[in-house]
Amino acid sequence: MINDYLLVMFFKNKRWNIILLAIALILLVPLIAMIFSDEVNWSAFDFFVAAILLLSTSFILNVTVRKIKHSVYKIAICITICLVIIIIWAELAVGIFDSPFAGN
Repeated sequence: MINDYLLVMFFKNKRWNIILLAIALILLVPLIAMIFSDEVNWSAFDFFVAAILLLSTSFILNVTVRKIKHSVYKIAICITICLVIIIIWAELAVGIFDSPFAGN
């Protein structure tokens, strides 16, 4: 009963449908690249981490856009969030800071 309500509530929101479609399309890129090339080698865990990063980023950006009224602050916070996610993604992919989470 509750699961049905949550599904209906979740899929009624058009913005989240677009976000989920965009995330699926982004994750299709490495999946298709793995089929045609041996240079892309993602595991299921890599797809899981990428999905979590993309979902959390989209959630944070969505909350920021809805809650912050001043457009200059909104843009600055969104740019900062995107830069942080790009740095995290690059660190996980190639290890630009040589942290224990480096991907190489």
